[in-house]
Amino acid sequence: MKLRIRNNSVRLRLEASEVQRLAETGVVEAITVFPGGRELAYAVESSPANVVPSAHLSETRITVRLPETGVLAWANSDQVGFKGEQRLDGGGVLTLLVEKDFRCLAPRPGEDESDLFPNPRESEAG
Repeated sequence: MKLRIRNNSVRLRLEASEVQRLAETGVVEAITVFPGGRELAYAVESSPANVVPSAHLSETRITVRLPETGVLAWANSDQVGFKGEQRLDGGGVLTLLVEKDFRCLAPRPGEDESDLFPNPRESEAG
């Protein structure tokens, strides 16, 4: 799973096996270890209580929750992902994107793309 944070935007891209695991178990998580043993965990959870995507932050963990029925449909379709906006205290919006991770159109040395989704534009590039 890849995490990208830019200003008030959180984007997570999941590999094919991670999308399947999310649909089957309700959670997929990754951990980045920093010097000194500190860790940052980030997770996507499927929740029957959620009707829209939402984000939660603890001291060392970012969790994005998605509607369970939407996750099940997403895992078995060509749907690219979920987009949501969460209102912030004091104004502003946090944009959330959770997407399937696609293979690059041009191979990149050292990249393992074996568990990525076929790029929908592959037929255009050939």
